[in-house]
Amino acid sequence: MYDVIVIGAGVTGCAVARELSRYKANVCVLEKCEDVCEGTSKANSAIVHAGFDAAQGSLMAKLNVRGNEMMDKLCEDLDIPFKRNGSMVVCIHKEALEGLKDLYDRGVANGVKDMKILSREEALEMEPNLSDNVQGALYAPTGGIICPFKLTIAMAENANMNGVEFRFNTKVEDITKNDDGTWKIRTNNGEYLTRYIVNAAGVYADKIHNMVSEKKAHIIERRGDYCLLDKEAGTHVTHTIFPQPTKLGKGVLVSPTVHGNLIVGPTAVDIEDKEGTNTTAEGIADLQAKANDHVKNLPLRKVITSFAGLRAHLEQHDFVIEEVADAPCFIDCLGIESPGLSSSPAIGEMVGNMLKEKMNLENKDNWISKRKDILDPSKLSIEERNELIKKNPAYGNIICRCESISEGEILDAIHRPLGARSLDGVKRRTRAGMGRCQAGFCSPRTMEILNRELGLSYEEITKSGGRSNIVLERTKNQKGEQA
Repeated sequence: MYDVIVIGAGVTGCAVARELSRYKANVCVLEKCEDVCEGTSKANSAIVHAGFDAAQGSLMAKLNVRGNEMMDKLCEDLDIPFKRNGSMVVCIHKEALEGLKDLYDRGVANGVKDMKILSREEALEMEPNLSDNVQGALYAPTGGIICPFKLTIAMAENANMNGVEFRFNTKVEDITKNDDGTWKIRTNNGEYLTRYIVNAAGVYADKIHNMVSEKKAHIIERRGDYCLLDKEAGTHVTHTIFPQPTKLGKGVLVSPTVHGNLIVGPTAVDIEDKEGTNTTAEGIADLQAKANDHVKNLPLRKVITSFAGLRAHLEQHDFVIEEVADAPCFIDCLGIESPGLSSSPAIGEMVGNMLKEKMNLENKDNWISKRKDILDPSKLSIEERNELIKKNPAYGNIICRCESISEGEILDAIHRPLGARSLDGVKRRTRAGMGRCQAGFCSPRTMEILNRELGLSYEEITKSGGRSNIVLERTKNQKGEQA
């Protein structure tokens, strides 16, 4: 019997789990995939929004601004990269300039600090590669960039260090209420009993909600295509550049990443497929055309990969975080779309406080607030790095040439709390495979390490769990003879 089960190990579920790990409670996270950060949390803009876009008075606005405020301390405690590079909403039509004032006023009402409306000349001085058609811009210095993988993984690891259990490859199939008021969760890996449930299942959160409530929810899967450019293009802009928003969202942005790349996206296409993360030629062409509207001379020949993510959109375009009226002890986190990543620390705080009050939870005396990330040898001096390699030669064995990732870093990724068990698990923790060749060189060597360290056969090693196997069968025996 658990006190709380969290369904979903994306950024929302992991933020809730970390908050709950502060208290004397038996907490478990159920995740249908083989790792944390497998859904929307791994495929988004990697932006910490300032908070001027969400409607005044909405829960989305409140949690965006609060999450933004929490981010510096959280990232310091969890040892993950975060940079306040500032964001700019660019106006390219003179007749739309008044819209910047509307955004500014909304931001002030939401509590966003230090915003400024820039003239054409001021905007171009800050960002020379803006479109020649720029008329002005709204500048918000509190906007930032972050690594969504690192944030989600770090919160999960910290929660696990503090006693939260994680059950992967565990898909929720049914939820029923017991006579004593507790919940029974049936999964493909057995049954779980719990007093409370937190539904943080992303695009699947409506399905989980509808298992327990007569008032049905419907999430619209909104697909967004992205292009990621090589680090050679990473300084084309230094701020996050937005067009003026529309009813479909904040539009196609152009932004540096914390790792030195340039990201362009997303589009916004409503679909009816909770696994529809395929890119299309039409989507990428539309994306690139829209990006060029606001930033000129984009080096789109330096694209190293494209990808798509899904947003869990609700018609009311606001977060729904509440105890379900006809399902006591069941907490919904519905419609956590952009700015969900920015809001995640505040969502965790909100749900944690709700459950602390409802369950009379007590604080732990020995809660661990800090966590160390995987050692990055590139941040060491030459002398320190040489000493590290002398003590542990694995840090001198480069596995991923594009990102200069060593065997030592991959070993750390595998053996730390909730360690990697797939190629993508290693990639999200270390960036091995995220460079120019997109894992063409390092995949076989990473597979060798997974095989050696985890005892997985090559046929068992996957790209990202499930049936994403790399090697299906052996065609030669160990002597090199045809099998």
